[in-house]
Amino acid sequence: MMFCSTSVTVHLLRGLGAMSLLLLAFMVPGLSFIWQGLALLGAFLLMRGCPMCWTMGLIETIYERRKKKAVD
Repeated sequence: MMFCSTSVTVHLLRGLGAMSLLLLAFMVPGLSFIWQGLALLGAFLLMRGCPMCWTMGLIETIYERRKKKAVD
């Protein structure tokens, strides 16, 4: 299994944080290259890879949650 989140809420909050950092990196004028790079690195770490990796993790988290509910 590739997923790391046990909660869909936590996964979505990580995505929200990553999106905020991406917006900060690309939309704030006058931000130095160092801060842009740190914001991009933070977004990459929150997503645990690229946006597609984050999306696949969300799908797997939802799948595991539904599978667990079906067993209970």
